[in-house]
Amino acid sequence: MKRFLTTLMILLVVIVAGLSALILLVNPNDFRGWMVQEVEERSGYQLNIEGPLRWHVWPQLSILSGRMSLTAPGASQPIVSAENMRLDVALYPLLSHQLQVKQVMVKDTVVKLIPESQPQEPANSPVAPQGSSSSSTTDRGWSFAIDKLKVVDSVLVFQRADKEQITVRGINLEMQQDASKKAHIELSSRINRDQRDLTFSLLADVDFSDYPHTLNASVSSLNYQLQGADLLAEGIKGSGDFSFTWQEEKAAQKLDLNITRFTANDSDLKGEISYTLGDIAELAVNLQSRKLNLDNLLITDTRSGQPVASSNPPRPVIAHSPEPDYQTLRTQQADISLAADTLQWRGLNVTGLQTSLTNRKGLLKIETLNGQIGNGSLSLPGTLDVRGSQAKYSFQPQFRQIEVGTLLSAFNYPVVVTGLLSLNGSLSGNALSASDFREHWQGNAQIDLSQALLQGMNFQQLIQQAVSRSASGISIPGNDDNITSLDSLSARMRLNNGSLQLSSMSGHSNILTLTGSGTLNIVQEVCDVMFHIRVNGGWQGSNNKLIKLLERASVPLRIYGPWQQLSYSLPIDQVLRDLLQGEVKQRLNEWLDKRTEQEGVEDIKRLLKDF
Repeated sequence: MKRFLTTLMILLVVIVAGLSALILLVNPNDFRGWMVQEVEERSGYQLNIEGPLRWHVWPQLSILSGRMSLTAPGASQPIVSAENMRLDVALYPLLSHQLQVKQVMVKDTVVKLIPESQPQEPANSPVAPQGSSSSSTTDRGWSFAIDKLKVVDSVLVFQRADKEQITVRGINLEMQQDASKKAHIELSSRINRDQRDLTFSLLADVDFSDYPHTLNASVSSLNYQLQGADLLAEGIKGSGDFSFTWQEEKAAQKLDLNITRFTANDSDLKGEISYTLGDIAELAVNLQSRKLNLDNLLITDTRSGQPVASSNPPRPVIAHSPEPDYQTLRTQQADISLAADTLQWRGLNVTGLQTSLTNRKGLLKIETLNGQIGNGSLSLPGTLDVRGSQAKYSFQPQFRQIEVGTLLSAFNYPVVVTGLLSLNGSLSGNALSASDFREHWQGNAQIDLSQALLQGMNFQQLIQQAVSRSASGISIPGNDDNITSLDSLSARMRLNNGSLQLSSMSGHSNILTLTGSGTLNIVQEVCDVMFHIRVNGGWQGSNNKLIKLLERASVPLRIYGPWQQLSYSLPIDQVLRDLLQGEVKQRLNEWLDKRTEQEGVEDIKRLLKDF
């Protein structure tokens, strides 16, 4: 044991002496010019290192530098700058005065992908003829020839043209590359924008062997969480794994994304996305989902369509909500399909959702938007035309046997009507929001309602109670339900800037028949509807002759006022007078018909007709 310890101590002394001699014999600043030259030859970028280079021995033989920056040709700002840099180097190549870098570590780095940091052509540079290309320009770019890269507590600033800058903070990156330029990456970071905070981490394997022509990557693990303004208190969090391929050719760049699994709270997605960037951008999307729960992803006020207050603060309002930017639609073509087993939105549970839409330079067509709600079905094809100066929305809704009460509840309207709704219509407007729909949209529709229940009023009871108070021999039925039940109810609907006009209204049940028309103001939530009702059953009392007259009578009933506090007008006294007058005239006419040969009969008939 004593001999072993002695040998170990001698070995340590030799190593320490060798490293000390190496540090004394090899000056790291001798490599400064070589590093600058290598970077410029490989990429055309200018490397600047401030301050002297110095050795760092433990736990890894390294070269330390002060502040460094990397600047593209002609750029006014560096694309990369860092407070310090560490180069872990191999020991044996130093003996022959060669530098082999095994790992680069930079800390407090700022990466600026902004217009000012991009390469710029000299002002008097020659312009290549159209159709010509330079292979050197195409092949030139970043070439990462280092085994390991480590970035700690760094920042990325990203901006395209005149768009808003996006800042990615807290970047921690570890990348290890083999000889075939296949790298394993571990990345975590945080993005803060519009009072929202996104944190994420991922593990990926990337193939750089044919970069910049092709880049292949497989993300085996992605975890993220989004919190902040206008979001649920717990935010949105999820995970996923996917792969993508980036291809860059002379005239276009293409991204192919294959999503194996992606979750957001209790929603999930999988499928393929392809995006080609050329003279005309082309987007192809094919996604499937077992469950899409939009109510667990978005906070919206069902009346205004705007975010409601939550435990997170709302974003500040500068002036007014900006108009949607449709320029992307005008400059691209798209084919998108989405299928979901279940979709939950505003409390509505839609099953078997099938969506297919296309965009052709600003003409967006919803070819298919089908689903089922309960035992009913819906179809909502439509178009969005933004080729002109003003957007034009147009939809042709088709509902079959959908419970109307669930639709009213979904948009927070009082459930004054229940039943199975069937609808065929055409609606149009210039903006897509709940408030704009109520105030500015126009359209027509045919409405048919089966098993209808009109809540809050019993038409039969109103009429029979009014008659019992004005006529003898009529008793009040024992039905106290505050509901009007109809086997079917149909109407024509016309929507015009918040005014919903109902015409050709018709309904019937085994004891009730009605017709009517009227207007509903869906902005002020008031109505004025006139019904003509015939109660042809359910009468009680001893005055059988009057009951027979009432079963044939059409009684006017006007319902008006605020939806939450409706009023009605029922002129039953006038109805009874008209019935009695009609009965008297009929009896007199029958009596006169039997005495047509008597003098003055025709004069009496003319008098009765004018009466």
